[in-house]
Amino acid sequence: MAVLPGASAALAPRTPDGVARLARRVGKPVLRVLGAVLVIVGIVSITFLISRVFTADPVNLFVGNSATDAMREQARQDLGLGDPLIVQYLRFLGGLFSGDLGQSYLTGRAVTADLLGRMPATIELGLYAVLLGLVSGIVVGVIAAVARGTVLDGFLRLVTTAGLSLPQFWVGLMLLWLFFVTLRVAPGPSGRLPIGVEAPGHITGLYVVDAILQGDWATATIASRQLVLPVICLAVGSFAPIARQVRSAMVDSLDSDYIRTARAMGISRPRVWFSYALKPGLLSVLTIGAGLIGWTLAGSVLVEGIFAWPGIGQLALTSIQSSDYPVIQGFVLYVAILYVVIWALLEGVYARVDPRVHA
Repeated sequence: MAVLPGASAALAPRTPDGVARLARRVGKPVLRVLGAVLVIVGIVSITFLISRVFTADPVNLFVGNSATDAMREQARQDLGLGDPLIVQYLRFLGGLFSGDLGQSYLTGRAVTADLLGRMPATIELGLYAVLLGLVSGIVVGVIAAVARGTVLDGFLRLVTTAGLSLPQFWVGLMLLWLFFVTLRVAPGPSGRLPIGVEAPGHITGLYVVDAILQGDWATATIASRQLVLPVICLAVGSFAPIARQVRSAMVDSLDSDYIRTARAMGISRPRVWFSYALKPGLLSVLTIGAGLIGWTLAGSVLVEGIFAWPGIGQLALTSIQSSDYPVIQGFVLYVAILYVVIWALLEGVYARVDPRVHA
């Protein structure tokens, strides 16, 4: 029987090395997905236990101090808190996998609806804060590396150290005191828009973007001014580590042999800095990118509270203060999912940029 050219190779059994490579290629994504699911479930489960043990009794939201024991017990049963802890946990996991996060004790609305309704405000704040922190951190890191050993380098290193050490709530209060109370050049902590200003029509949920898309430049300007102080406050947490990471990586690159060779070949200094020395610094930013985004999400709780920003961070802060278990758990779940997704995306980008990751 005649065999087509190349058919014998196609019909030949895979070699053990080929099977192993295929197993690794298929197994890695599967293991990553399973690992991500386990991480999310683990984080939310820990939050479930902590909220039950270390927070106040949510029954106090529904009954007064003069309530009898029978009234308190009835409220506990209505909230599902009278069951054993393991039963509450299994019921919580069942709702988690079915997409039902329960109802808020405080508002009586579905937790998912509350979180999704406030999500655009947090996305708008976090997006601009990450962009500002990324751009300013890279610029400051490059300047500090190029000016290494000078007074300017020392000053910039002092600034980044302050950015790493100063509490975020203190930075927010100082920004309000300086620019709102003293200089009166920035709006106060009145949320996304001042009282009396109507929100633009809903397209993306991001007020600045929606106002621009509808040609409402007045509202876009007002919404942008409302963003300035909270964005700066939130960006401080990501700016400082990015600047230090870029400076450290770029200093090492500037001392390397290939940079000396580039200079000896007569390549201009700006081209050496930005085309050759900066690349390792940008790679190092990718390695800490997911952590910085997680820091931004966590920092939004305090920043939104200070500036009355109606996002999920402020909702989480209110829920913690009132022991609203379902909302606390829903907030942690959303943040964990977002963090894991961003980590996976950055890992894929890093693997594309640096092929050694595949090794």
